[in-house]
Amino acid sequence: MSPTVTTSSEANGNVSAATARAAASAAATAEATGPQPVTMAKALNTALADAMHADSSVLMFGEDVGMLGGVFRITDGLTATFGEQRCFDTPLAESGIVGMAVGMAINGMRPVIEMQFDAFAYPAFEQIVSHVAKMHNRTRGTVKLPLVIRIPYGGGIGGVEHHCDSSEAYYAHTAGLKVYTPATVADGYRMLREAIDSDDPVVFMEPKKMYWTKDSVDLGELRRLHEQGATAGLGSEGRAAVARPGTDATLIAYGPSVPTALAAAEAAALEGRSLEVIDVRTIVPFDDATVCESVRKTGRAVVIAEAHGFASVASEIVARVQERCFHYLAAPIRRVTGFDVPYPAPKLEKYYLPGVDRILDAVDDLQWEN
Repeated sequence: MSPTVTTSSEANGNVSAATARAAASAAATAEATGPQPVTMAKALNTALADAMHADSSVLMFGEDVGMLGGVFRITDGLTATFGEQRCFDTPLAESGIVGMAVGMAINGMRPVIEMQFDAFAYPAFEQIVSHVAKMHNRTRGTVKLPLVIRIPYGGGIGGVEHHCDSSEAYYAHTAGLKVYTPATVADGYRMLREAIDSDDPVVFMEPKKMYWTKDSVDLGELRRLHEQGATAGLGSEGRAAVARPGTDATLIAYGPSVPTALAAAEAAALEGRSLEVIDVRTIVPFDDATVCESVRKTGRAVVIAEAHGFASVASEIVARVQERCFHYLAAPIRRVTGFDVPYPAPKLEKYYLPGVDRILDAVDDLQWEN
């Protein structure tokens, strides 16, 4: 059974012991200084713990996020550290989860909720579109909605339909929502902290196939920079990143497609072709400046995404780049996306997902003879 939901003032009175435990936990984590091999799952888990330690109004709830620690263990240890008042399980009712989070956010809390898998969020879509996205505008700015909706998304894990959707276009199309999707371990930490701090609702798309990828990251330094407000030069909101510099063509990707784009650029380098890779990072707001600066330099572009190509985020990126870079383009912009069919069975997903060969074929088709 889910615990009783308290008001913000009641929560603040009940979390002192949990906050003390969290402080001890954070201090222990901070003892490991310098870059360490860290998974994205660990970075996200640490970001949640640090945010909950820094602000007692931050809560985490959803299906199996309590004692189990989430299907992907992103919330592992949070209930033990902060108590069931601040990290707790809910019934299997996504619309109820979002509806409760809306009420909490209106009343001064900062709820973080988890939709266990991408397609599991669809029952809550009416709440997200009709209330989460519109509340600030509906009240002429008097009501803020500091709410983060965490959605593990994308394929590559051998899952079946309802477990591997790329649903980012639904949220990106909905005015009033921010849409983030990290592609690196450091961005996983940094962008989740930014999302929790935001006074606007954020749909935080987590590439599930990247949860166990590792990188050398100094989480203590990232924590220090964030808490000192020293992330102006490192912040992710509305700022794309040049993941790999190049001169011949630009590969534009986000989330789970960024490693694939980087692998394609590495393979192209062996053939003597220099490809620049842009990691979009935040789909909304979108960084036109960084993306277009790269395309104007290279004159050619390929957009890569796991989602279906029709009416997609990839389509929007193509349109935005074409409008702003038309006179710089040496060839039409190409897309490499998932096919316009429901997500296939596990043994077939390698044919469905964009891969290095499909990307290189698209690059080869960029009218190099001209």
